[in-house]
Amino acid sequence: MMLLLNTNTVSYAQNNKHLSLQEAVAQGLSNSKKLKASLAAVDAASAHTAQMKIQQLPDLKISGSYMRVNQPTIDLQIPLGAPDSSGSAGAGASPKVNQIMYGMANASWPVFAGFKIRNAIAAAQYLQKAAELDADQDKTAVVQNIIDAYYNLYKANAALRLVQENLVQAKSRVADLQNMEQNGLLARNDLLKAELQQSNVELTLAEAENNSRICQFNMNLMLGLDEQTVLTLDSLGTVPLPKLSSIEDWMQQALSHRGDYLALEQRQLAAEKNIQGEKAAYYPAIALTGGYMAGKIPDILTLSNALNGGVGLSYNLAALYKTGSKVKAAKAQQQQLQWNAQQLNDAIRIQVYKAYQDYLEALQKIQVYKKASEQADENYRITKNKFDNALETTTNLLDADVAQLQAHLHYEFSRVDAVLAYHKLFETAGKTSSLFK
Repeated sequence: MMLLLNTNTVSYAQNNKHLSLQEAVAQGLSNSKKLKASLAAVDAASAHTAQMKIQQLPDLKISGSYMRVNQPTIDLQIPLGAPDSSGSAGAGASPKVNQIMYGMANASWPVFAGFKIRNAIAAAQYLQKAAELDADQDKTAVVQNIIDAYYNLYKANAALRLVQENLVQAKSRVADLQNMEQNGLLARNDLLKAELQQSNVELTLAEAENNSRICQFNMNLMLGLDEQTVLTLDSLGTVPLPKLSSIEDWMQQALSHRGDYLALEQRQLAAEKNIQGEKAAYYPAIALTGGYMAGKIPDILTLSNALNGGVGLSYNLAALYKTGSKVKAAKAQQQQLQWNAQQLNDAIRIQVYKAYQDYLEALQKIQVYKKASEQADENYRITKNKFDNALETTTNLLDADVAQLQAHLHYEFSRVDAVLAYHKLFETAGKTSSLFK
């Protein structure tokens, strides 16, 4: 059975679209701004990891300069010869310098820095993995929001359908009672009671239509559809919901699959690497160095093939008394993450336990409301027969009608609530993705 949105109050063209839950999830994920922001955070973490890896590569620097200068006073201690026939400076002549040019290239390749670079790379990789797990957790939350919106729309449409059916019944009853009143078989106040109930049902219908339109709008906006699209949703069907494994199994699965918990574990590992990275300042830094230089001062100097290479060693003595506070801060951050992990562990166990019990309760409610719906139908049938034979009052007939409508609504909602509780349990266990492969 399919549920259609009410379109009587819409005066402009609308698009009709059938939408299964699988299609809604796929459409919602592709349109989710929250998920796109999470993926951007993953890209940023990946870029940070690449930056840390680049630190392993040599630093290459090239510089050069060309300068025009005035006529400087040059007092060379090495005598120059007199100018020869070519115009070059000779002994006793002061060289004329009006330009200087030089260029150089330097390379430095870090060999050892107290394992700081290696720890920085490892920390960045753990944080990248944490960002990916955060994105998975955000995806789970987005999927759950889509599921909630989908079944909220289903409930709104179900309520709308049941109220519409009840209004048809109320109008038919009022028409029958009007004939009875005109023939002197019914008191005027009994007819007024029926008409008042019809008015109440009409008000309920207006509320149901408004709620359906709001749910419809929210669903279209979430999925990136045209706001006036009319959706046709899948029926819940009659397939019974599955039974569950033990609560202990669900809790263990939650701790193994929850993205937020696993991301926190990755951040703890990154914090450990940060501690080791801060301790690297206690060690000297060793690097291979090399360079090339060339320069020229016309009529004075020409420099070329000036190559150099060697090993550089540096050690910051201030690290002996400055690094301790940095290491202490890194350890405090690690301890904070450890306590956060324990706190989240407790919260996850509470969430899973509640979701598990809510699902069991939802299954029980289905059976109770199903029986109540059948009882309400039978009660209305008996009361209607008695009323038709002048053995029951109009008030009791109207009360039976209200009870029947409420019982039908409760039963329909209980089925939806059970499906929602089932998906909620999978969300708290971090296994929502297994339902939408």
